[in-house]
Amino acid sequence: MTDLLLPLALLANGLAAGVLVGTVLGVVPFYMTLAADSYVRAHAFAVGRYDPFQPACLLITFAADVAAAITAPTAAVRALCAVAGLAAVSVVAISLTRNVPMNRWIRAQDPETLPAGWDMEAFRRRWARWNSTRTAVALLALVLNTVAAAALP
Repeated sequence: MTDLLLPLALLANGLAAGVLVGTVLGVVPFYMTLAADSYVRAHAFAVGRYDPFQPACLLITFAADVAAAITAPTAAVRALCAVAGLAAVSVVAISLTRNVPMNRWIRAQDPETLPAGWDMEAFRRRWARWNSTRTAVALLALVLNTVAAAALP
């Protein structure tokens, strides 16, 4: 069973981590160059496309890792899968408690009449910092899943 679960975890984890790395390498630096109204439009546009995909991949990763942690043939693989699953669900937790509320706030804004006193630079830095954090945790899960797959007998 683990022979099927770990490839599933690797696929879903790799897709989620890849999307996040793409945002860190390309999307966020681009966002930093935009004027406030363009930033609000671009952020709202992109978030609506990532949101359904990324959580699904991370939840599949978590479920596959938990199942693999139960069925793995060795204690080492079980431990690696358990920690990878914990990392994947941590990405979801960071997203739900940090990035998603910020995404919802941005989507609710009218780019033509942004709130007075809104510190866009601080907002962008805070969003980028949490995005980088969840990207690092998703990559940690991917490394753990890769090591677990390599450690299968």
